[in-house]
Amino acid sequence: MTANWRLARRHGALRARARIIQEIRRFFIEGGYLEVETPLRIPACAPESHIDPVPADGWFLQTSPEICMKRMLAAGYERLFQISHCWRAGERGRMHVPEFTMLEWYRAGTDYRGVMDETELLIRFVAEGAGFGGPLSFRGKEIDITAVWERITVRDAFVRYGGITMDEALERDIFDEMMVEQIEPRLGIGRPTFIHDYPSCRSALARLKKDDPAVAERFELYLGGVEMANAFSELTDPVEQRARFESENAFRTSRGQTSTPLPEKFLAELTAMPQAAGIALGIDRLVMVLLDADTIDDVVAFTPEEL
Repeated sequence: MTANWRLARRHGALRARARIIQEIRRFFIEGGYLEVETPLRIPACAPESHIDPVPADGWFLQTSPEICMKRMLAAGYERLFQISHCWRAGERGRMHVPEFTMLEWYRAGTDYRGVMDETELLIRFVAEGAGFGGPLSFRGKEIDITAVWERITVRDAFVRYGGITMDEALERDIFDEMMVEQIEPRLGIGRPTFIHDYPSCRSALARLKKDDPAVAERFELYLGGVEMANAFSELTDPVEQRARFESENAFRTSRGQTSTPLPEKFLAELTAMPQAAGIALGIDRLVMVLLDADTIDDVVAFTPEEL
């Protein structure tokens, strides 16, 4: 009898997970992307109001590899992808572990709509290559990834599912509450959903739309009511980016959180970054959906409590 039955029962899930990651790599390598590795411990993460970094000997464990990957974009690397571990303090639940695996990719010469198209191709490629053809079943709901994927603006989603306007939700400070309780559970049911054009105040690193600066060129992908990815057209104005970071820190301190240092080298190099778009996709969650797993604990080798 095995000494660790929890780990032993994940054997099939971990084999499937490995195949999924292999297919992700194949997609990007065949697409001309360079796989990169950037440091996991960095002097400063991008300040975000709802994400707490984990301190590590005076620096921080990365909440995302985006800062270093965008510096590589600014240095002339045009197509990059990375599969790496990330850390976010206090995140533990059915869909969260404090250390998780993230896929990020960045491409020069495109915007968030180009990344939407590429994300569709990736998910279909990986599902087929890993043996998950046909409609997926997740938590009793069908998701047909071969169908036309839904694209809906945040404004339209609030009216359709929340019964109020996006602007009213922001004014009443219930935007996040309504997203979690009313809107997100209805996204990605039957087919995947891209929800896009987020309010500018919820888009710290995204470029604003030229014809509507109240919203940013940002989208999230949902499958079966679960957020899978966050993406945007990259902001390249260092003055505006610094102001956004300072605003995030001000919001943090107003709620009793500590402010975080600014990534100064990233800000200094931002003017050299070309027009580009990037995306972060949670690999653990993608594996969950493909395997119809109930919790994230079912698709990782070890949970924090088992260490």
